[in-house]
Amino acid sequence: MKHYKILMLVAFSMFFFSVGAQRKNVRRVNTQRIVNPYAKYTRNLPFSMNGMAAPVIPNNQVKLSDFGAKGDGSALCTEAFQKAFAALVEKGGGKLVVPQGVWYTGPIELKSNTELHLEKGAVILFAADESLYPIKKTSFEGLETRRCQSPVSATNATNIAITGQGVIDGNGLYWRPLKKSKVTDGQWKKFTGMQKGVFKRNDLWFPSAGYAKGDSIADMNVPKGLETDEQWNEIRRFLRPVMVSLVGCKNVLLKDVIFQNSPAWNIHPLMCENIIIDHVLARNPDYAQNGDALDLESCKNALIVNSTFDAGDDGICIKSGKDADGRKRGKPCENVVVDGCTVFQGHGGFVVGSEMSGGVKNILVQNCQFLGTDVGLRFKSCRGRGGVVENIFIRNISMFDIQGDAITFDLYYGGKSAIEVLESGEKVNNIEAKPVDETTPEFRNIDIENIVCRHARRAMFFNGLPEKPITNIRLKNINISAEVNSDFFNCKNVTKDNVNLSIEK
Repeated sequence: MKHYKILMLVAFSMFFFSVGAQRKNVRRVNTQRIVNPYAKYTRNLPFSMNGMAAPVIPNNQVKLSDFGAKGDGSALCTEAFQKAFAALVEKGGGKLVVPQGVWYTGPIELKSNTELHLEKGAVILFAADESLYPIKKTSFEGLETRRCQSPVSATNATNIAITGQGVIDGNGLYWRPLKKSKVTDGQWKKFTGMQKGVFKRNDLWFPSAGYAKGDSIADMNVPKGLETDEQWNEIRRFLRPVMVSLVGCKNVLLKDVIFQNSPAWNIHPLMCENIIIDHVLARNPDYAQNGDALDLESCKNALIVNSTFDAGDDGICIKSGKDADGRKRGKPCENVVVDGCTVFQGHGGFVVGSEMSGGVKNILVQNCQFLGTDVGLRFKSCRGRGGVVENIFIRNISMFDIQGDAITFDLYYGGKSAIEVLESGEKVNNIEAKPVDETTPEFRNIDIENIVCRHARRAMFFNGLPEKPITNIRLKNINISAEVNSDFFNCKNVTKDNVNLSIEK
């Protein structure tokens, strides 16, 4: 009996120990669930930045197919998207699930406290019909103007997300012009024969007569002299929109989705705060005119991590408005961390400008790779912009097969890609100084270290303004192999520590 009591006591002790351990494990699991995966990106920064976390979306859910939508690739789903988001708003927010299928639609507008979630195999394909995209007042290339409504948009929304394993396709070929030099002969015949367009020259094609008219009255893609709605409507195709337009939003998450084939820029957060872009793929064909992958403009507190960009223009680009419009806005792009990203084709891997009139500051770019871009690190502006670019920290960057310069500072940017400038052989007057005023751009206090580039056309090109030289640039642990050595004009306090250039024979 005595032994029986001892055995029972041991059994009860083991039971309570097991329950206690399970409870501890539950607490441990719960603790793991609430760990913020984004906290690490804002620790030990070379500037002050608040911690970041994903937005919290209410735990409600609706499915797109419940609102009459068909994922057959031809039935128009615009109304179903509108009804689904309206239902979520009525519930106080939640997740709109887009199942597997091809969902053909007009513009989608995200609302506060909602998440657009694409299941694996889901494709949202935007309709090739300009009449579905109303003309709206907006900002493009840093100037106040009008454009067609973006396929995906949100304005002044809080707590929004686009997530999942699906694809968002902007049907960009319907909207974009085409340069013959950027495609094969077979592609040229195919693309220009698909729709009734207009040839401005035998090497430049516009998708419609309205587009051609818009181009004829535009300055760098922004039309001038239009006064009536009728005049704007005549050039509607020329007003091709950015694909994802987020304006004045707060607490934004873009995660895992493929964003592709945009009419103009691909992803464009403008004047947003607390935005996280994680594990996305933003891609455009290399012939996509103005086909930037990501343009982060006048935003505060942003993480761009573990993502891939493959662009027809700039890859990861930081902006803050253009000329007087940008200076009047007065909102710098600040507190940005770019970490663990890859850029394939594109005019630049990491780019600042040329629209930087509101200023750019407190940027960290690290642990990235640029493979086949025109330029690796690209800083660009020109007289007339104004604004200050400062406190930029770039480290641990690997590059290969850079078509132009590994590192460029060009204060004479005129709208052409670096390759177009190199091939044209054009020169600028970088000797004659102009008066310094609010329109004079300034680049200063930029650290670039631990850079390896295997094969570039030219190692480095620094071309500052004589009246406002590029100032306080620190180059440390730089290893570049290139066909041509570096050129430095109008620079002050450029320090070089362990900079090794290998000129390829």
